[in-house]
Amino acid sequence: MEGTVDGFRYGAVTPVAAYVMACLGGALGLRCIVRSLINEGSWKPGWLALGATSIGCGIWTMHFIAMIGFQVEETRIRYDASLTVLSLIVAIVVVGVGVFIVGYRGAGTSTLALAGLVTGLGVAAMHYLGMAALQLNADLRYNVFTVHLSVLIAIAAATAALWAAVSVRGFLTSLGASLVMGVAVSGMHYTGMAAVDVHLHSAAAVGSWSGDSPMSLLLPMLIGPVVFLLLAGVVVMFDPLLVLGDGEGNHPVARPAQPRPEPVHGPRAGGKRQWGAPRW
Repeated sequence: MEGTVDGFRYGAVTPVAAYVMACLGGALGLRCIVRSLINEGSWKPGWLALGATSIGCGIWTMHFIAMIGFQVEETRIRYDASLTVLSLIVAIVVVGVGVFIVGYRGAGTSTLALAGLVTGLGVAAMHYLGMAALQLNADLRYNVFTVHLSVLIAIAAATAALWAAVSVRGFLTSLGASLVMGVAVSGMHYTGMAAVDVHLHSAAAVGSWSGDSPMSLLLPMLIGPVVFLLLAGVVVMFDPLLVLGDGEGNHPVARPAQPRPEPVHGPRAGGKRQWGAPRW
């Protein structure tokens, strides 16, 4: 028996909110990565880790905000908490691998391709781990072609994001890149959701299956990543280099070195060294 799937239970609210979180995570992550690249004196591993965590939290938050709008009319949906948390860890760790690769090895073609592949597969793994966390009186089956398409979109989105991180410097260009990244990540999510078919276990058991509302688990779990993104946003707002970028006057201006006056001995020096007296 086929289940009736509705991915937009609350209309445009969940897709728009999910897109905003993906853009926020992407924007903060890109600015943190830029910060590590334009100032060699900064703590590079720390900024790269902050950027990777921001992007990973943004992608994960986007996914589960969008999933609040997902329902199957014939059965209630619950979520496995351990798999839900694991999907967050996978998102942060795998995005971190890609970010550190380009952060230390640059944006060469082979390096960028490797980092984009790893990160894209990690984003896809996060998505399908999140789907595996669903518990309902049904089996989820996937259209193979659409799943492959969603993975390709994830790889393309990750590669574009990493390229932007090491190539884009100005604030406005980074903002534009994060908007495009939000479209790509959201597109990957909804492409993956389009691959889902729900096959109910039995008509007799449908009515007896009960579960909590998705929001009863997801909303409390979303608080942590959302708060983290807000705190990362505060860091960005109070760091001029993160806001401006090296394309908009962010490099500190070095003062020209002042010549040091030479010590001389003169008739008025009293046998002692004086600074700034002219040579005779």
